[in-house]
Amino acid sequence: MDLHRSGYYYEPAKESEENLHLMRLIDEEYMRHPFLGSRRLCDYLQRQGYGVNRKRIQRLMRLMGIEALYPKPKTSVAQPEHKVYPYRLNNVDITEPDQVWSTDITYLPMPTGFMYLSAVIDWYSRYILSWALSNTLDGYFCLDALHTALAQGKPEIFNTDQGAQFTWHRFIDALETEGIIISMDGRGRCMDNIFIERFWRSLKYEYIYLKSYETIPELTQGLDTYFNYYTHQRPHQALADQTPAEVHHGGR
Repeated sequence: MDLHRSGYYYEPAKESEENLHLMRLIDEEYMRHPFLGSRRLCDYLQRQGYGVNRKRIQRLMRLMGIEALYPKPKTSVAQPEHKVYPYRLNNVDITEPDQVWSTDITYLPMPTGFMYLSAVIDWYSRYILSWALSNTLDGYFCLDALHTALAQGKPEIFNTDQGAQFTWHRFIDALETEGIIISMDGRGRCMDNIFIERFWRSLKYEYIYLKSYETIPELTQGLDTYFNYYTHQRPHQALADQTPAEVHHGGR
């Protein structure tokens, strides 16, 4: 039937209550200082009075899918057998909507577990074209977000990191079938996908960290509310105080 578990989740991914608390603290500090690695995050938590060691912090960071910005923050691990594409956006002027889209994955803390979020963003307008949730890091929810975005149009260039979800043949095939140029972040280049990274910070500091969603339906509704606010109501200084929706649809 070609069904995938990420589309039929009922509960967030689980960890012990203590580890969930540590993961929340790690995520908050990482959003503030994304250059921190496991050694310095371990030191940070120890200074807060937590009896943790580096091995434990490394395991939690892997579970969350984050690393210091060198080599890159990531929620996925490259697969040697997957094809990797070059970064194609050096010295490219982004001058209109649907010129460049990109996607990424981030970790979302919940009181009794955690989820992963994938979103597709238009670089020029900062418009969020689609998003999808999963309690696993398989590639299906990323593919779902891609298909939802492509139902609205298509970019000239689509940028991702080199994670397995985005080098997966089904993800690549979906882009190549549409004739879209594929671009992938270079190793160790934390600024290559900067617009989605900035969006993750906005989402977490303006919404996720201020809420406490007990269930996935509650989280889904909350995200829908924030995405609508961010895209249709929140002016951006970088967009001359227009909203992403005004720039995205007005620029066509």
